[in-house]
Amino acid sequence: MDIGTLVHTWLYGRHVGTDQFGNRYFEHKSRIRPDGRRPRWVVYNGMVEASKVPADWHGWLHFSTDDLPAADVRHEWQKEHLPNLTGTRYAYRPPGHILRGGRRDRATGDYEAWTPD
Repeated sequence: MDIGTLVHTWLYGRHVGTDQFGNRYFEHKSRIRPDGRRPRWVVYNGMVEASKVPADWHGWLHFSTDDLPAADVRHEWQKEHLPNLTGTRYAYRPPGHILRGGRRDRATGDYEAWTPD
């Protein structure tokens, strides 16, 4: 973590919560913005990647809600949050992708090329 962020957080931050990935969320102890709200920020656990912030914490960070997310409130239709896996070994690679052998299924003959009149 950047030493400036660490010092700023230690001096001015008030810890308000932690998500399931270990990311920690803070609110400024005393500063109030012109719109009457306190600045909010996240200190990532590990690599800094914005997609690691779950939707409920994203809403809190961006002032969509002032209520802190409750870890135990889940709906049956909600899926677990997954960070962006692009560029990792877990990234989606469809059939025919170069890293999956580069071979696609042969065309079935149901395709007709379009030609303008």
